[in-house]
Amino acid sequence: MSKILIIEDESAIRRVLKKIISEESDSYQVEEAEDGLAGIEAIKNNDYDLVLCDIKMPKMDGVEVLEKARKLKPEIPIVMISGHGDLDTAVNTMRLGAFDYISKPPDLNRLLNTVRNALDRKELVVENKRLKKKVSKNYEMIGESDAITHIKDIIEKVAATDARVLITGPNGTGKELVAHWLHEKSERAKAPMIEVNCAAIPAELIESELFGHVKGSFTGANKDRAGKFEAANAGTIFLDEIGDMSLSAQAKVLRALQENKIQRVGSDKDIKVNVRVVAATNKDLKKEIAEGRFREDLYHRLAVILIKVPALNDRRDDIPLLVDFFANKIAQEQGTPKKGFSDKAIKLLQEYDWTGNIRELRNVVERLIILGEKTVSDNDVKMFASK
Repeated sequence: MSKILIIEDESAIRRVLKKIISEESDSYQVEEAEDGLAGIEAIKNNDYDLVLCDIKMPKMDGVEVLEKARKLKPEIPIVMISGHGDLDTAVNTMRLGAFDYISKPPDLNRLLNTVRNALDRKELVVENKRLKKKVSKNYEMIGESDAITHIKDIIEKVAATDARVLITGPNGTGKELVAHWLHEKSERAKAPMIEVNCAAIPAELIESELFGHVKGSFTGANKDRAGKFEAANAGTIFLDEIGDMSLSAQAKVLRALQENKIQRVGSDKDIKVNVRVVAATNKDLKKEIAEGRFREDLYHRLAVILIKVPALNDRRDDIPLLVDFFANKIAQEQGTPKKGFSDKAIKLLQEYDWTGNIRELRNVVERLIILGEKTVSDNDVKMFASK
């Protein structure tokens, strides 16, 4: 059912438009508003698939309605209704975001074609948004526990913004999955997400890795090289294990966040960057700050939104879902039939002490699938636990 609103102060024209559109299809539900103010109230309180709006009206004219409606519900196509003297204004409304315009008195075929095209456009916009929100299966966050549901809710609220996010939690809990979800559900999803493992890069090279360098700036710098911040321009940079970053590199990251500018090592030239920063750590950064190993001002810049990823031992109810997910994934990777796990096997896995978290569980599931029979039993799990 397509919901259509007609905003028109002349009741005769409203009736004609409603009759023509309603008779075209049973799937069209047509509502009316007698002026611009009433129209805006209706748009605020309802989800319409199309709005037809007169230009010259008392209280609020059609141009104002268009501008307000575009701010309230930008996805709704708006078709302007113009009298003969309003034609120039109608053309100008196209620049303001109107889908199209029709002249009074309306031509039947032109009106219905415009309605069909506008509704098709709305459907495409909605489908695009749905697909954009769909995260790649490589980065699915599996679980229905309160903690995971809470994380998913935060991501839904935060992803569309440019707010910086600090993700905390033990190793192996899936902090990088949270970062990927944030990126893939954001407006930056078409641009790259660049990952930097700060713990894996030697302290003397971290600044060059992040900000790039110019030729001759240090031994081995044989040519100019862009850094990760430049590579992530218009996208997201994920600074994993940021608690291991050197203080000098932290100072440069702080400047990049404050000014949206970086300097390559060995250069005094500023390079503007438009990057969303997502960081993660398994360390207690407040303790690191107290001991002088992490900058407090950087912490406050990064931790606009805090997401704490729980240890697997704190979300044991998710283990059956995770085991099933990994069993499917491993079967696809190996091109073999999926193996099931008995209820007793699942129960034992839920009771196990998962010091390695999700990463350890995935490895254990793979081992049990490779070594077990068609269905992994509790005895298979006991044999694993005894090793």
